[in-house]
Amino acid sequence: MTRVSWGRYFMNLAAQAATRSTCPRKHVGAVIVRDKTILSTGYNGSVRGAPHCDEAGCLMENAHCVRTVHAEANALVQAARHGIRLEGAEIFVTASPCFNCFKLIVNAGIRTIYYGEFYRDERVLQFAEELGIRMEHIGLEDEEDTGS
Repeated sequence: MTRVSWGRYFMNLAAQAATRSTCPRKHVGAVIVRDKTILSTGYNGSVRGAPHCDEAGCLMENAHCVRTVHAEANALVQAARHGIRLEGAEIFVTASPCFNCFKLIVNAGIRTIYYGEFYRDERVLQFAEELGIRMEHIGLEDEEDTGS
């Protein structure tokens, strides 16, 4: 068995985190890392203590489920709850962040975003380029690695 790269390893962990997702529409996982050390993880699920989509159904607005908190936001919040500084960290997420999550990631001090699949919002790529944020694709099924 070939040893996987660090990028593949962390993307695999993000995919594993996605298995905890409670919204049947899309399972997304995120792992925040600095210096090859996991700082925080997240997956898309309901507000803490509220019913999940798989229990109460999706709450749809403009073709999006608004019951869930996105995986990236949950990973950022988990770090904040535990007092973990994210400046200079990297995030591995199974789907590229929506524009709102992208803004949160950048404001948290994360400068590199690895994603498994591109998801919808081209603005993320445009703003990443303008801001010097590194966005790198690591396919969920690819065996070729380009990550850290």
